[in-house]
Amino acid sequence: MTQGADREGLSRRQRRERIRGQVAVIVDALGGPRRAAWASAKGDDPADLEYLYRPGHVLVRDGDVDRVREVLGGGRPVDGLIGGLTLLALPRGLDAPEALERLDARLGAGVATPDHILYVTASTGGCCPATEPEEPGSTDPVPVLSKDGGDGAGVLVCVVDTGWHSPAAAHPDTPWLAGVTGDEESIDPSAIHPYAGHGTFIAGIVRCVAPASEVRVEGFLPHGGAIYESAMVVQLDQALERGPDIISLSAGSHTRRHRAPLSFEVLWETRLRHLKGTVLVAAAGNDGDRIPFWPAAFPWAVSVGALDGAGARADFSNFGSWVDVYALGVDTVNAFPSGTFTCHEPPSVGEVRQFAGMARWSGTSFATPTVAGIIAARMSRTGESARRAADALLDLALAAAIPGVGPVLAPGPQNLP
Repeated sequence: MTQGADREGLSRRQRRERIRGQVAVIVDALGGPRRAAWASAKGDDPADLEYLYRPGHVLVRDGDVDRVREVLGGGRPVDGLIGGLTLLALPRGLDAPEALERLDARLGAGVATPDHILYVTASTGGCCPATEPEEPGSTDPVPVLSKDGGDGAGVLVCVVDTGWHSPAAAHPDTPWLAGVTGDEESIDPSAIHPYAGHGTFIAGIVRCVAPASEVRVEGFLPHGGAIYESAMVVQLDQALERGPDIISLSAGSHTRRHRAPLSFEVLWETRLRHLKGTVLVAAAGNDGDRIPFWPAAFPWAVSVGALDGAGARADFSNFGSWVDVYALGVDTVNAFPSGTFTCHEPPSVGEVRQFAGMARWSGTSFATPTVAGIIAARMSRTGESARRAADALLDLALAAAIPGVGPVLAPGPQNLP
């Protein structure tokens, strides 16, 4: 490995090129620079981004709208959000970073926040998938299929992701996907796009750990694996109408000045905290640092970092006291669309890979459904709610903590009383 290179053999220059490319994909997918932008205090290079946001808009609580508009000299509320939250379209010529500086000075930090852009967290490095899916070399799933086919019985898991690729369910090598439902994801087998199959892969991991669980994949990340936080909480609010026990979310973002995203604060206050047993399990992100990644960093979420096969913390996994638990997230194997995938990221740009219903993939994205499945499996064995099962499992994970890593969980009977 060359000096300054990471575990993939990427130099610092290559990694920065990768992040620039990822930012470009998200900006283009959401409609161009007028609909997606990046912010950095270091300069004009997107490789130095601190967060992604929706230009010309800020988020405020309903009760703060009038005083925010007074400071800004106007602003137009946008319809369609959850109760308690307002998306304010800014006066012409005023962008979010400038507006927020003004509001911080006049009203205090956090009264208004950006409408951050959340993105899937499949693989190492940068802001979204970077280590692209690989041919698996085997049709055996990792984590392995539970030997107890009743694990997860009676538990509903909602996977909030890119959607559901139903043809994968018919593949002879993925019988554990039978009965999974969700919003159909459109995939061209002759040119599989960079985020294709992410939701299906995650659903497959849940089902391997908890084969009897009811799994539905909600298609909330169709645009380059990214979505505005204001739109995400609307979709989560709607998903809660299904009464899920567990929500598995392998997406998130860093935020302006590392503050909690306002939309999720409001969702918690107005909806989630009133649902007695529902648990949000969220990916800790793949930046390899301790900066909080949201919504995983909320105290009411179960945040999941990634381990490698030897039980060490994956070098790409975020970490810190805000990460609740670590689970296998390196070289996981599960369902993936059949077809042709052309690599877009260094060091494999232009490499063509052929898939036949399975792939190998790494990231906190895939540690997250492992933990969701472990919670579901315990629920079916003990009769506990998702919240009680999660709390008990976190206690067990802490008891099994690895020095230098933290609390860890793996599927198996050790997770029962």
